[in-house]
Amino acid sequence: MISTSKVEPINCGDIHLLSQALKACGDPLRLQILQVLQFETFGVLELTQLFNTKQSGMSHHLKVLSQSSLVEAQREGNAVFYRRPVSFDSQRVKSTTEQLFSLVDQCPLDQSLQDKIKCIQEQRAVQSQAFFSRNADRFHEQQELIAKHSLYAQASFELLLQEQRANLAEQTIIEFGPGEGHFLRPLSETYKSVIAIDNSQDMLNKARAFALSEGLNNITFELGDTHSYKNLCNKNERPQVDAAVMNMVLHHVPAPAQIFIDVYAILKPGSSLVICDLAHHNQEWARESCGDLWLGFEAQELLSWAERAGFIEEKNAFIGLRNGFQIQLRKFIKPINSSIN
Repeated sequence: MISTSKVEPINCGDIHLLSQALKACGDPLRLQILQVLQFETFGVLELTQLFNTKQSGMSHHLKVLSQSSLVEAQREGNAVFYRRPVSFDSQRVKSTTEQLFSLVDQCPLDQSLQDKIKCIQEQRAVQSQAFFSRNADRFHEQQELIAKHSLYAQASFELLLQEQRANLAEQTIIEFGPGEGHFLRPLSETYKSVIAIDNSQDMLNKARAFALSEGLNNITFELGDTHSYKNLCNKNERPQVDAAVMNMVLHHVPAPAQIFIDVYAILKPGSSLVICDLAHHNQEWARESCGDLWLGFEAQELLSWAERAGFIEEKNAFIGLRNGFQIQLRKFIKPINSSIN
């Protein structure tokens, strides 16, 4: 049963807005497009692959949905992706649109669509893994084309420690995508145990070698990602952890919105997630030179994904770089009273 206790009254202007939105949703395919965009961003060709339709037809459906502010284009260099809106012109537009989305999201997603989405995500992951396999020995050089580790590592670590009242020496933290492992040193020195997870065996080997050279003996290394660790948690084969951190990783993953859902399940209630990543930019060369799947993220985009997963944002900071890039540091908390594991 749908609760209507918090529904705002609709005025005459909103009636027109609602009418246009409902008209745009008057095709089952458009409703399915809105469904698959709940926690994902797709290009036109990917959407034609999902729905087995012509590009011209898909472009028409996206135009209709865009005109009613139900989807918006997200330019990634030379490519254009589509997503649900991350910001709205007014609170009433936001309320009306989100109520419509909540109805759409109550409909189960067809299994064949789920399978196709998984296939697209795997294709993206293969692209990312192939880059790091080819460039593992040049990782440091490639990353510093955008941002030196020293420019954000200390700020990310300090953000982790802020507002911490628990004894960190008794806690476990997980780092996804540790790269060459340099951030593992302060984590190892602060936390009781550290779990380092990467989906590239070559990069995991580099992180392990660094830890060995530094005498860091409280770190467990695992080949995998957020989704594989969440599945192990669900089977009680891995524990929930006290904190998670991802430094300059999110723009390499095939489904960034899904990361928040996975990590939410991995964390204990009251635990924190720190994400350090690029603000949105249009430097297309980063795809080829640095293996980036996404050209950074808008601040509101990350917040929207986090809140949908159940997180509350605690703190944020932004660092401008001389080369024109901007780094965003975000700290999200899983509520202490969370009933979702």
